[in-house]
Amino acid sequence: MAVLRLSLGTDPDSCVSTDWFRQALARTGHLARAAELTYTIGDEVKRSEELLALVKASAGAQDLRDAQELAESIPVRQLRDQALVALVPAWARAGERDRAVAVAESIRYPHNWGAAWALLAKATADDGDARDALEFADRADAEASAAGFDVTGGVLALLMEVADATGDQVRAALLADRVEDWARSHKSSPWAQPGPLATVLAREARQGDLDRLDALLRRPVGAGRTGRTGRDEHPPEDDEPVDHDGAGQGDPDALITYLPLPQSPLGTQDMAHVLDTVAETATQDMALALADRAEALLDTTAGFDHDLLLSSLTLLLARHGQVERAMALTDRLIPERRAGRQAEIVGQVARSGDTARAEALAQGITDRRAQARALVDVVRELARHGDPDRAETVARSITDRWAEGEALVAVVRELARYGDPDRAEALARTIAYRATRARALAALAELSDPPRARGLAAQVMVLDDWTTALPLLERLAPRAPAAVADQVDELPRARA
Repeated sequence: MAVLRLSLGTDPDSCVSTDWFRQALARTGHLARAAELTYTIGDEVKRSEELLALVKASAGAQDLRDAQELAESIPVRQLRDQALVALVPAWARAGERDRAVAVAESIRYPHNWGAAWALLAKATADDGDARDALEFADRADAEASAAGFDVTGGVLALLMEVADATGDQVRAALLADRVEDWARSHKSSPWAQPGPLATVLAREARQGDLDRLDALLRRPVGAGRTGRTGRDEHPPEDDEPVDHDGAGQGDPDALITYLPLPQSPLGTQDMAHVLDTVAETATQDMALALADRAEALLDTTAGFDHDLLLSSLTLLLARHGQVERAMALTDRLIPERRAGRQAEIVGQVARSGDTARAEALAQGITDRRAQARALVDVVRELARHGDPDRAETVARSITDRWAEGEALVAVVRELARYGDPDRAEALARTIAYRATRARALAALAELSDPPRARGLAAQVMVLDDWTTALPLLERLAPRAPAAVADQVDELPRARA
């Protein structure tokens, strides 16, 4: 703490004024001090937004009573409601279900009621109480339907997850159909984030079911016409061939000519979300089936949407061993972006466990910066898999000194994790840049016993800026954020 005070210098105000610092105070049990700093913000909306963030940070630290009191003081009523919505599941997870119900019933605006009860249902289901979870889910459904606001789709998607958690697959399937109906009547803007429909499609893809996705896209030649709910999504023209033998239904090897149907609610970001969600768990056949559909969609997109879907697609392919196909897809990018995407693919190959192949692919990248980035990912995975010697060797082969230091931070962390803190500290001290060396020592401190961690934290503050050490000090010295705030108060008096 003495080193912290000395390292603050004469002007710590720049950090104290940040949202992150005030939330650090809340996380370490100094919510009142954080609120004092927040109330100095002149703009009422900005002040209310920061108070909402403090409520969430304090609730995450299990300081629920003070968080509740602060939430009720937020001047902008809509943001006050959002804070109360966030507290509903927090109270339930803390075993205070009656208090959670009371908070849900105190929320003012109807368009927040469905979300509050749905979050309570999910927390209750996670606690193993299926009966009460379904009762809360019914209340959420009723409130959301009565409100009739655009948030209904998100509530329905959450209730689908509740039904899954309670084992009611029939109910989950009906809710999924309702999400699709909602999405069809609430066409999102092209720049919108993935919507509730993406949650439904990802769930069904994890279960091996692409029927709904296929109903939202044009089918392969000869595929069936009827979606999973029995509705005729794409009636055949008089001269269009009709499928008599079922070819193409559920067959990942069928000829894919998928494009979005007119007025389809499926967006490019929805498709990217599906790929990202199932990348780690999908079977090889399911991954390739999704990849075929996504690759066809690339031809219908441009700009940000194209790059977003291409990134998700290439990483899915790399994750499932289709490296050559993933690399070939990067040819669709302009040269300035191609090398960066190739580096991402190398990182995915490394994370899948094939570090030897990832290293060879990285060496083949001609752009120096992208190659260094790829090799950093290789080093991280080598270290994580318990091969620090090879990891250090590859790190030393990186010609960019900054990237070499970034790679060595990972080696230091894993050496400490595997029980060799002395070697980790010696390696950290060989890093060229002071700021990177400080982060390596901070990583070591996170995994060290308290006496050593405190000494390392002091060294971090000497090497770099005290803000580098403050996240670490949240654990080692919870009083540290308050000490910084106190020093801000002392500075005017000292100057006077």
